[in-house]
Amino acid sequence: MDLHDGAAYLTHEELIERVRGKQGIIALMPDVIDREVIAAGDDLAVIAVVAVGYNNVDVAAARERGVTVTNTPDVLTEATANLTWALILDITRRISEGDRLVRSGRWRGFAFDFMLGSDLVGKQLGIIGFGRIGQAVAARARAFGMRVAYLSRSVRAASGGRPVEAEPMAIDRLLSTSDVVSLHVPLTPETRHLIDQAALARMKRSAYLINAARGPVVDESALVWALSNGIISGAALDVYEEEPTVHPGLLRLDNVVLAPHLGSSTTETRTAMADLAVRNVVAVLAGEPPLTPVP
Repeated sequence: MDLHDGAAYLTHEELIERVRGKQGIIALMPDVIDREVIAAGDDLAVIAVVAVGYNNVDVAAARERGVTVTNTPDVLTEATANLTWALILDITRRISEGDRLVRSGRWRGFAFDFMLGSDLVGKQLGIIGFGRIGQAVAARARAFGMRVAYLSRSVRAASGGRPVEAEPMAIDRLLSTSDVVSLHVPLTPETRHLIDQAALARMKRSAYLINAARGPVVDESALVWALSNGIISGAALDVYEEEPTVHPGLLRLDNVVLAPHLGSSTTETRTAMADLAVRNVVAVLAGEPPLTPVP
């Protein structure tokens, strides 16, 4: 076994060198397992990604060489859905903005019209990507008095089988009618910069954008333009185009919440994710079917 426990992630060259002679890889999201890395693993049988998304792995290259790729769906659904709602509540009620104000010593006490936020009751939550996490986010909307609209290529039953009242919508209508737009799509060539300047311009001026999916789904330069010019009211992000780098324009704005990729980061969830990844590797190396192969 070869365990990398350093603070920095392995470079591409280090990955290539250390995969030689290995039968399995347990990869975190920043580990780019591309065709070259896979080719270096002559004995490689399984790549277990400790995440639900697997855009960091060249799945086609793995399949060409008979390498199984697995991920960790389901176990992080609830934690990510809860984090999404934390972002929604934070940006609409200006909590992080207020926290910065108090810490800086600029708060001057209660005022009737001070830092007014936005209610959620009676508003529409538009969810782009209606898989497990999207449906879990939708299931919580009723508690906040919101109706739900969604856009998805296909709707699979969410973990737990909870009924979710939601209206399917085309993207233009969803963007133009939703008060909060929350992203839950995987990163693919089709979803990269799905939310660009044109998409942001279709949104309500009073709307908020939430991204707890993958950073490149949003064109960050376009988002800075939209936030700076009042095209939308605010945004809350847990992921970024070039992590850990954040667009400098976002850092200067008060109407954006910036979280450091915390979607699944609870002790219980990360433990379950690691456990599932290990069980996938053990199963494949034992000649058994993987528990959660990527589709």
